[in-house]
Amino acid sequence: MSISSQIAWDDTVLPFQLDASDIRGRVARLDGVLEEVLRQHDYPPVIESLVAEMALLTALIGQTIKLRWKLSLQVRGSGAARLIATDYYGPTADGKPASIRAYASYDEERLDLDAPGFDQIGEGYFAILIDQGEGMAPYQGITPIAGGSLSACAETYFAQSEQIPTRFTLTHGRSTLPGEGEHWRAGGVMLQHMPKASPLQAKEDATGEEGLLTASDILDAEEGENWTRANTLLDTVEEIELIGPTVQPTELLVRLFHEEKPRVFDAQPIAFGCSCSDEKVKQSLSIYSAKDIAHMTTDEGIVTADCQFCGAHYEFAPDVLGFEATGDGA
Repeated sequence: MSISSQIAWDDTVLPFQLDASDIRGRVARLDGVLEEVLRQHDYPPVIESLVAEMALLTALIGQTIKLRWKLSLQVRGSGAARLIATDYYGPTADGKPASIRAYASYDEERLDLDAPGFDQIGEGYFAILIDQGEGMAPYQGITPIAGGSLSACAETYFAQSEQIPTRFTLTHGRSTLPGEGEHWRAGGVMLQHMPKASPLQAKEDATGEEGLLTASDILDAEEGENWTRANTLLDTVEEIELIGPTVQPTELLVRLFHEEKPRVFDAQPIAFGCSCSDEKVKQSLSIYSAKDIAHMTTDEGIVTADCQFCGAHYEFAPDVLGFEATGDGA
């Protein structure tokens, strides 16, 4: 694989369909985007790993949804890893990149640097939120933390909330290719059974953890056979094939699914991006009174705010903030 081919597939999501199985999917490769996401913060490795997995999930899921604006993934738990939040902004025009940002909150005193990150989330929920912009009602779906990984939580979400069998196989880590500085890479495959014309009713005999639905609870015999076959083929994938850069996504699909008649569509480029701005910060503070704003004001007579996602720093005069603002910000 040439360097130019490698670069062409880095930071992309490639949609595909398995025509013989009625299954669709995505192959994602994140390189510079993931490095940029994690560079904004000084997370310990155990938290970096959670953020990397969540960012990859966000890229794969976001590309399946026709967005006017934003898709958000959130995991909130009772453990030391309290919050992982990501946003996916749909491309503003054909050929333009979608953008991703991510943020995590954790309790440093409770965090075990040697224990798996997912185990430190504790009890909580996995949520997908879709905001289609002004004039459109937002959507929110929530399922309990279950399954032993963030990708398993996402699979449970789609089975339970959307009744669509879904499978994720993901990997991530720090790349140490010859001649390159050490940096983050991630790659993964998402499989999803094509939605039925009419949704199924939730089954009382669901076989998943805590009574949640699984793929086998949703599919009939023929669909289940196709789904099992595609998953068995995906089980043969190796981490180096997922993360690249030596195997192109198109080559990977042929290697895994050539008998399932894979068909690819246009790849979607992904970039790091944040939507924060002066106006959005001011809007977020518009619910506060002048007295509240006074409590936020520093000894230097300014109010400061930092974006949790990108680290951007904002400073304001107190009189331009809150619902009792008297200044014009000039």
